[in-house]
Amino acid sequence: MPRRTATMLASTLILIALFCAGLLIKVPYSEMSPGPTVNTLGEARGEPVLRIVGRKTYPTSGHLNMTTVRVTGADYRMNLGQAVWGWLAHDSVVVPHDTLYPDGKTEEQSTQENAEEFSQSQESAKVAALKELNIPVATQVVVSTVVKDSPSEGKLHAGDVIQAVDGTPVEEPGDVAELVTKHQPGEDVTFTIVPAKEATAAEKAGRAPEGSRKITITTEKAPAAEKGGKDRAVVGIRAGTDHTFPFEIDIKLADVGGPSAGLMFSLGIIDKLTPGDLTGGRFVAGTGTIDDAGKVGPIGGITMKLVGARDAGARYFLTPDENCAAAAADIPDGLTLVRVKSLDDARKSLERISAGKTDGLPSCSTS
Repeated sequence: MPRRTATMLASTLILIALFCAGLLIKVPYSEMSPGPTVNTLGEARGEPVLRIVGRKTYPTSGHLNMTTVRVTGADYRMNLGQAVWGWLAHDSVVVPHDTLYPDGKTEEQSTQENAEEFSQSQESAKVAALKELNIPVATQVVVSTVVKDSPSEGKLHAGDVIQAVDGTPVEEPGDVAELVTKHQPGEDVTFTIVPAKEATAAEKAGRAPEGSRKITITTEKAPAAEKGGKDRAVVGIRAGTDHTFPFEIDIKLADVGGPSAGLMFSLGIIDKLTPGDLTGGRFVAGTGTIDDAGKVGPIGGITMKLVGARDAGARYFLTPDENCAAAAADIPDGLTLVRVKSLDDARKSLERISAGKTDGLPSCSTS
């Protein structure tokens, strides 16, 4: 066999072997890519994303799109060829599998966690929006979760309103832990609560809850693995907050999880509750977590969300301050990044965009 022919045959066999290896060898990576964007002022699957009942609303136009990232499932294993292709592609990112599913977390566990975060972000979005508009929101401390096999199991329940601990009124979730830890393990602590069912019924009827009761629970020593757990008294609950709104605000959006839509939900609510168009008919997208006070927090997958927003038609992108450096490193053509630190920042920037005064917008390339 001529040397040239032998060389070509060997090269072909090597290429075939590499191709097969690329298909067969699994690698511990996952892929992130742009997900769908949804206009919070519009509809999803034939239903309004935001529905407000019991308060005057105003017509809106333009877009306030929340953005998402699509990720491969926990059980999906990329082969070497797919990983290389993902690394080379501009509209996807390949990351270590443990980045998306740490500590062996299953897809079901991740979905549940994302659903809980999404639900909490909706509540915070409502609270932040109404506070921005100076509309009062009643807040109360509640039992968020009860730890299995703890002293509180069967005595306290998720949703119970905590009015006092040992007779001392509580105003913040942290007050509960502070009062409980004044005890030594094995001592009794007394909770004054309104049961969850009564609290829910009162909220629906628009009245103050009735029928508070005192529950005595014997504390135990915090688990050794818990930070500061040595000889610290606990009762096995996590306290949180619950809000009573002066009118109904319903957010409907299926198949979306995580907390990153909070900012855009808040802006959508504000736009519907105030005269005029917050966007001036323009296409604005964005992302960012939000807390009850209106502070905007960072999110993951910022580069993928920029691509998704640009592909959907957005011209401006509201970008959390802490994501600005990563976002500014690769800005899609035609997209202007607007730096935001708070809901108030975002609202003021939208007013400038609506008025066409965009020269002074806070940019991700400036501090």
